[in-house]
Amino acid sequence: MTLINTTLPEQRRGKLKALLEDGKIVRVLEAHNGLSGIIANTVQVTGESDGQTVVRQFDAIWESSLTDSASKGHPDIEVITFDSRIHSINEILAVTDKPMIVDGDTGGDANTFEYTVSKLEQAGVSAVIIEDKIFPKRNSLEPGVQQNLEDPEIFAQKIQRGKRIQKSSDFMIIARIESLIAGKPMEDALNRATKYLKAGIDGIMIHSKSKNPDEILEFAEKYKHLLQTLKLNKPLVCVPTTYNLITEDELSAAGFSIIIYANHLLRSAYQAMTKTAKTLLRKQRSLEVDPFCTPVREIFKTVGFLDVKEKDQQDEQTTNTPVIIPAAGEAPSLEKILNGKPKAMLEICGKTLINHQIQTLSNANLADITLIAGYGKEKLYAEGISIMENPDYHKGSLLNSIMVAKEKMTNGFIMLYSDILIEDQILKKLKECKEDIILVADNSTQYHEPEEGNVFDYIITKNHYKPKRREIRFISENTVAKIGSKINPETATHEFIGLARFSKTGAEQFLETYNDVVKRFTGPFQESEDISRLSFTDLIQEMIDRDFDIHYMEIHKGWLEIHNAEHITLAQKSFSA
Repeated sequence: MTLINTTLPEQRRGKLKALLEDGKIVRVLEAHNGLSGIIANTVQVTGESDGQTVVRQFDAIWESSLTDSASKGHPDIEVITFDSRIHSINEILAVTDKPMIVDGDTGGDANTFEYTVSKLEQAGVSAVIIEDKIFPKRNSLEPGVQQNLEDPEIFAQKIQRGKRIQKSSDFMIIARIESLIAGKPMEDALNRATKYLKAGIDGIMIHSKSKNPDEILEFAEKYKHLLQTLKLNKPLVCVPTTYNLITEDELSAAGFSIIIYANHLLRSAYQAMTKTAKTLLRKQRSLEVDPFCTPVREIFKTVGFLDVKEKDQQDEQTTNTPVIIPAAGEAPSLEKILNGKPKAMLEICGKTLINHQIQTLSNANLADITLIAGYGKEKLYAEGISIMENPDYHKGSLLNSIMVAKEKMTNGFIMLYSDILIEDQILKKLKECKEDIILVADNSTQYHEPEEGNVFDYIITKNHYKPKRREIRFISENTVAKIGSKINPETATHEFIGLARFSKTGAEQFLETYNDVVKRFTGPFQESEDISRLSFTDLIQEMIDRDFDIHYMEIHKGWLEIHNAEHITLAQKSFSA
């Protein structure tokens, strides 16, 4: 929930200085509204390096005058009032807990700057960066624009006024030197840096619009000597927007302490929005833009709506999730043993297969069990469960049987194939999963031998990647990339065991996709020869293709599918043991 990612102003304000004292590079990302603030605050990637887990994230948030004014539809010429800026700043602060650095433009005159410092400090902002140009400034990155620099003595006085007005030692004022932007020599930039440091500035940002980092690297080297001369330790800041080939490690080695990615979220959002708008106009419908769009539920999750929903449902929810067991189909491979009975009535150590499943479900406190009957329904019985009939079981697929119990799916459900035995711990672990759709996947698929007449549902996961050399490897969440019976076993990473859990939202997504597919499509679909025989894994694959997140819970063995006489023997040995 977004409320979790909040902090008090006095707790946030000192975080930037604390990060700088740690001596690590401070990575900063632009945000221009609450949603982009949440992204900058929470996004991370996880990887491995030398066997150690590596988590990479942004350390602070940059509130930019360029992106703030552009998001409001105005040019970056200090036309947006400070009160409008502070509204945007507070909007971001309200849903984040990382330190914020504010782009203060020129700061206005000295009196205005005092007001700015006071308001930002009260809000919990950690630093303001002001540029040494004359008000009203023009954006530094636009070619051919006249850049009028402020007299360094006047700018130094503004710095001193700002430092005197601040109440906390945690707040920082950083000077942005525009000499290189204005075409001035390196000497001018260094002279300005000297004056600003003597005036009490807390750090220096050197700005450049060159595509080559040479000039900022030159400044960084000379800045080191300047600090030594003045016996100071003040951080150096860069904004690698144009000189974007240089890496963070290279910038850190050169002496930079703060790296700001100053406008990338707004720029990427603009490109995506324009593409979507043009596609809607061309196609006159929204189907084609779906691949460009984040699922609505992901937005709900990001802004905390799902947390609100979960809290709303806490008093209404029961601990007993419905379990649907499709058991309508025939079992030709066991016909002689079953003698007309459905597979669920197969006896193993004196107890039917369905009763073994009921016991396992009961051990996990799952008592709301619905069995879908078809073949041999008159010979199907078990205590403590509901039985529903699929009269058309011979015309459809396992999925058709599952859909007989649609009314049981409303608040989420568990689906369990009728011919598998599982260890108690698997179900208990599955109930603890928080994702909306989870498939239980066995990672021992490489040990399986092909069996005549037996169909394996294979899975390829998104995080299945083996680097050829030692490197940091960033991985995705535990999500499924592909599922189906026609996947090459040699490329498969897991086998779907026939056990899945759907939350309320997951069930809604499942039903929504099913209803749309059967309404809109005819003939072959995914791996099915005809839509009438659409399989469970076909529907799951369609959901993956529609950008729904299908997660998996990994197990290593601990289950057994009863498909032939050999499997029965294995099961009997297991239970007798």
